[in-house]
Amino acid sequence: MNKQHRLAYHAIKEVSHGKRGAITTLLAVVGVSRQAYRQGLNRTETTWESNNRLLKERTQYWFDFHHQGIGAGTLLTNLQQDVLVSFPVTLKQVKRVMRELGIRCQIRVKKRNRVKQREQFTQDNILNQKFTVDRPNQVWLSDSTELVYGVNGDYKVRLSGVLDLYGRRLLAFNLSDTETAEAEIQVFKRAFTASGDVHPMVHTDRGSAYTSGAFNHYLSQFKVVRSMSRPGKPYDNSPMERWWNEFKLRWMDRHPMAKTYEELIKLVEEGIHYFNHLNRSEQRNGLTPDEYWSEAI
Repeated sequence: MNKQHRLAYHAIKEVSHGKRGAITTLLAVVGVSRQAYRQGLNRTETTWESNNRLLKERTQYWFDFHHQGIGAGTLLTNLQQDVLVSFPVTLKQVKRVMRELGIRCQIRVKKRNRVKQREQFTQDNILNQKFTVDRPNQVWLSDSTELVYGVNGDYKVRLSGVLDLYGRRLLAFNLSDTETAEAEIQVFKRAFTASGDVHPMVHTDRGSAYTSGAFNHYLSQFKVVRSMSRPGKPYDNSPMERWWNEFKLRWMDRHPMAKTYEELIKLVEEGIHYFNHLNRSEQRNGLTPDEYWSEAI
C-alpha cells in the first residue's frame, strides 16, 4: 500500500468521525471495500517503509544543514556518519530519495575578469596538478576571490586565502580592497603564525600580487618551494578554485547579503568555520578537514 492510500484512509476516518453512514459513502466514492479499508487502516509499517521514511527525513535534514548546497555523494557521506541511520545506505538510494524530495545541488561557474599586470617573478609549475599529498603543510595553495556587500551590493572586497592541500583546510584568510602584494603577505603571515616552523611548497597563479618582488622576498625567508600555474590554465590551481566556488555557492549565496563590512567579516568567519569543522567529504573518509588533520597529527 502506498503513501497516498494510507493518507486517504486516515482522511476518511477523520472526516467520517461521528457521522453515521459517512464511511460507507466515502468508500463508495473512492471505490474501496470496507475490508480493504480496515486492513489498510490497521496495517503495520514494514521495515523498508520505516527505513525509507527515516532516510528521507535525514536526507532533507543534512541537505538543509549544509544550506542546500551539497550533492548525492556528500549527502551519502553525512548519512553514513549519522547515528540515527542504523541501516546501510547506498548512493543509488540517496539519488532516488533526492528525486522524490525534489532536491538537487547547483554548481557555480567561476568568472574571471582581471587585467594582466607585469610579472616580476615567475616560477615553473612544479606542482604540475599533483593534488594528492600524504601529510599537512606539504603543499599550500593561495588565491583571492571577489565578494560584495552593502544594501544593494554596492561595495566589493577581495577575500584571500591559504589552503592546505591536505584535507582542503583553509589555514588563514584576509579581506582587502584589492588583490595586492601587501594583502597576500598579510594572509601568509597569519598562515605561518598558525602553523609554526613549516616549509611547504606554495602554489599560486600568476597574478601581479603573487609575481611581485615584495611577496616573493617575504616568502623566501621561510625556505618554501615556489610553484605557479601556467598562463591561462586555472585547473593548475583547481583545488583552491573549487574551494572558493563551494564557499560562494554553499555559504555566501545561501545567506542574506551582508549590509556592512562588520557583517561581512562575521559571515566569512562563520563560513570558514563551517567548511573547516562541519563539512564532511567522502574524499576524507567521511571526516571534516579538522578531523582529518587531527588524525594525521
